[in-house]
Amino acid sequence: MALKLERIYTKPADLKGYRVLVDRLWPRGISKVNAHLDSWEKEMGPTTELRKWFNHDPEKFPEFKTRYLAEIKANPALPDFLTLLKTQLATQDVILLYGAKDETHNQAVILKAFLLTALADQVPAAQLQD
Repeated sequence: MALKLERIYTKPADLKGYRVLVDRLWPRGISKVNAHLDSWEKEMGPTTELRKWFNHDPEKFPEFKTRYLAEIKANPALPDFLTLLKTQLATQDVILLYGAKDETHNQAVILKAFLLTALADQVPAAQLQD
């Protein structure tokens, strides 16, 4: 199974897998019905302070990455989130959804890379394709 990234505004949406929104804020203009979510893990998004500081400025991305990784590692919701993903990856793809327009400089890119490393010793490599 694979861990994938998808912008929640993408059409057509990939509905073949476990869809989890990893933004702290609900994406504008998306209804809960049209989102086709299995889970909204808002605690895994960057804190409001960090998100506002970053403000989707690509020049701030390296520092944002450092700060966000520190938040992830200290996040009390992380163990449950890892367990959820490990369970889902055993049977299906997991699609991390985000709302940012920039598909390269956003928190979901950082979170996915972190998760691939964090789950590497818990999920067989054959089930954890990038």
